[in-house]
Amino acid sequence: MPKSSALPGLLLIRGLGHSGSTILDLALGAHSSIVGLGEAVRVLEKPRLGESHKGPQQLRGALRFERRCTCGATAGTCPVWGPVLTWLPEHDDRPLLEKVDRLITPFTSGSARWLVESFQADEQLLDARALGRPVRVIHLVRDVRSWVHSEARRGVERHGRGMSVGWRSLVRWWRVNRRLEQRLRRSDCAVFQLGYEELALAPEAALRRLCDWLELPFERAMLQPGLHSGSHIVSGNRLRFEPGQSHAIRYDAAWLTSPALSLRVAPLLPSVAAMNRRLVYSHGLLGSTWPAA
Repeated sequence: MPKSSALPGLLLIRGLGHSGSTILDLALGAHSSIVGLGEAVRVLEKPRLGESHKGPQQLRGALRFERRCTCGATAGTCPVWGPVLTWLPEHDDRPLLEKVDRLITPFTSGSARWLVESFQADEQLLDARALGRPVRVIHLVRDVRSWVHSEARRGVERHGRGMSVGWRSLVRWWRVNRRLEQRLRRSDCAVFQLGYEELALAPEAALRRLCDWLELPFERAMLQPGLHSGSHIVSGNRLRFEPGQSHAIRYDAAWLTSPALSLRVAPLLPSVAAMNRRLVYSHGLLGSTWPAA
């Protein structure tokens, strides 16, 4: 039987990882009509072979109930995640949409208008209108230079790949965002294009536009996500528990002083530069002073 259109909708944050989805999830969750659920798909989807130490597998072990949720409870005592974690191991073969439906059903009678899911790599939930709920998508994109710098630094620290990681990250940024942009155009979901730079450097203006799109009033608590968020995140970036990073929306501008050639070449590649302007700076919130590629 179709569900009532009055049910809270799903608001999906999609794009490349390490583009600010966790802080955006927390900021949205600070709104009285929005609840963030973090990277729920990572928890709900069936573990794949080889996922022994991260991803969904972490939430199937004996310690799964001890993980911290951003609501302040452990996952096992969280009113949102506790029942699902108990039910999940014996129902891994059920379709993802059925698992998502079980997770969000408790919000049916609450005040939430939107439920945020922020596992950026997932595309299955773009078909979640089958649940009888509205689905909207925030396509979150970080400036190619900032993202490449971050990935190169992370790659060298973790894998010792050297300089080549920057060039591979540049190609990946263009390829993944191009494919997702095309995928979203083919979907019947309403899409809000949001650049991480505009969110981090002009947070109030960016969040006001986002609230207008969601047909909700802006609430100033959103500017201090870690202090006010009502999100229930058990899987996501660890910054969600670091007060210095989660209590305000801040920008890491380390890439501006990087001498990496891949960062300097990016604005000179016409297709990359055009995509960067279109996806990251679409609202014109930073004026002409910020170095938009």
